[in-house]
Amino acid sequence: MRYQTLGTSQINTSLIGLGTWAMGGWMWGGTDDKASIDAIKASLDNGVNLIDTAPAYGLGKAEELVGEAIQGRREDVVLATKCGLVWHTQQGEYFFDEEGKPVHRYLGGDSIRYELEQSLTRLKTDYIDLYITHWQDPTTDINHTMETLLALKEEGKIRAIGISNVNGDELKSYLKCGAVDAIQEKYNMLDRDIETGLMPMCAENNTSILSYSSLAQGLLSGKISAQRQFSGDDQRINDPRFSMQSRHSINQFLDTISPIAKDYSISTAQLVIAWTLEQAPSMFALCGARNSQQAIENAAAGAVTLSKGDVDTINAQLQKYLADQ
Repeated sequence: MRYQTLGTSQINTSLIGLGTWAMGGWMWGGTDDKASIDAIKASLDNGVNLIDTAPAYGLGKAEELVGEAIQGRREDVVLATKCGLVWHTQQGEYFFDEEGKPVHRYLGGDSIRYELEQSLTRLKTDYIDLYITHWQDPTTDINHTMETLLALKEEGKIRAIGISNVNGDELKSYLKCGAVDAIQEKYNMLDRDIETGLMPMCAENNTSILSYSSLAQGLLSGKISAQRQFSGDDQRINDPRFSMQSRHSINQFLDTISPIAKDYSISTAQLVIAWTLEQAPSMFALCGARNSQQAIENAAAGAVTLSKGDVDTINAQLQKYLADQ
């Protein structure tokens, strides 16, 4: 596993992070608690120290699983969680319903402090390494939100500040108030919007990037056949990107780069993750895992360094695929 410093902090962080959204169960067709805990432990055993979670992942469920899994190993973990999606108040802007509860986007100071205390309890810790605003709140001034985050950092409750799902203007507003150690954004071979705006801005301000959906919800793993059926509340059921035709086309593209994976003796999924890490100098890749086997495979990608020639070959094949869509 390779490591680098997270943003302007002094936190030494694995390039691969474990994402725990699916462990909350909601929108993923349920979850297996034991398998989730095993996946967290396997990640730590294989060099991953970055564990990313959030209160909204199952209304606290994912945080509770993380808290259970890291007991006795807290000092080995770079623990990231979030604030700003709330169900304890109806302040802010309504966003969605989760398990029958209305969830609002709200980043008021008192609410952030309340959320943090709830997260600390669920995670069984007294500090968070990276505290991230989950979605931005148009009803609260960013100056006010950042003032609270900086105060929590001064108090030792959090060690670094992150923001997620932002646009360029929002990032600029945060940066005017203080250092932003990381942004967390959807980024993969198919979702590359941040390359033209946020990515250069992060490079200029020593802000790290945490990619989420690094394997496009499994689509880029090479393991989802065109025939696979999704069930329950799995969000992929009605996603056009997961239509049979789309999956068939994606798998054909993955077949074109699979020889490169074989050259490195890695899986196609590991190749995709390794490609992601090459796209920015301070990039970290968050990868979900539902069991220990997936966690171990994802972790191994953190040791892979691709040559420039192989990255160029992958990019050429990717451009051919995108041009045909």
